[in-house]
Amino acid sequence: MRAASVTAALSFALLTGCGHPQSMFAPGGPAADNLANLGWFVFILFIVVAAIMWVLLGWAAFRRRGTLEEHAPVDVGGGQPWILIGGFAIPFVILAAVFVVGLDAMAEFPLEGPHETVPADIRVTGHRWWWQVNYIKGQLDQQVTTANEIHIPVGRPVDIDLTSDDVIHSFFVPRIHGKVDLVPGQTNRIRIQANQPGVYRGQCAEYCGAQHAHMILLVVADLPAQYDAWMARQIAPAEAPATEQQRRGEQLFLSKACVLCHTIRGTPAAATVGPDLTHIAGRLGIASNMLPNTAGNLEAWVTHAQSLKPQAVMPDVNEFTGQQARDLVAYLQQLR
Repeated sequence: MRAASVTAALSFALLTGCGHPQSMFAPGGPAADNLANLGWFVFILFIVVAAIMWVLLGWAAFRRRGTLEEHAPVDVGGGQPWILIGGFAIPFVILAAVFVVGLDAMAEFPLEGPHETVPADIRVTGHRWWWQVNYIKGQLDQQVTTANEIHIPVGRPVDIDLTSDDVIHSFFVPRIHGKVDLVPGQTNRIRIQANQPGVYRGQCAEYCGAQHAHMILLVVADLPAQYDAWMARQIAPAEAPATEQQRRGEQLFLSKACVLCHTIRGTPAAATVGPDLTHIAGRLGIASNMLPNTAGNLEAWVTHAQSLKPQAVMPDVNEFTGQQARDLVAYLQQLR
């Protein structure tokens, strides 16, 4: 039984990796292209240097040796030129080549803070352990807030301001761009672009506490028309519940602890401790994409969050009966 469990866990991990590859060698945007080119150059250079070194080591180990008399007297000073060549000149040339090739990739990274006169499209704020995503460009009535999932239009550069609400986090979506830190009290900027539609998996890349590994970010690249339709849905307030069960779930949400932490636009819920839930049903995952967004996972997360993600801000909510939990989930699942 234990072996079967381990096999199942390994299979799930492999399938997850296949579904959302995080390899820098599978670039999905121009910045990632540059980083992939740099990575391939360094990798091939390493292979060539390693092969030469192994050949030299093999030659030194297996070459035919004579007697001491054949080699006496030994000239102990004859190796100095090789020390200079192998220990200084060759490493200098290799490192200089890597530096020159890396300059192009470095140009894609923000080396300065954002220009005050050029507003960003999105602001991402890191929390322990989730991502707050604010679309801040345009008029106030066109600005929306979501969580853990960034939608961008394919083929269009998007500027993102990065900051943190608590500790240092790091924005890292390998197939889109390199790693940029989110620092409390400081704003960094990154420009991302996706060449093809799809879901690009990212991760906090700076250790930030117990649930660092479960601080997952998804960048969803939509075709322009699909992106516009998604944005129109996000701007709209939450849909009113359509069934009796959903109406019971809404009343539970507004009368229990949920309303103290979350916002659902179009209702009296306006707290900002946790993620905005106005359109939670349209997201791919919950708990910062630790779990797929299904009815079962959502009910488990609402009632036993600390069992799934210990030390997260989301508490266990044990005040619901089984039917009440199902009513609440039915309400949340219609918030598209």
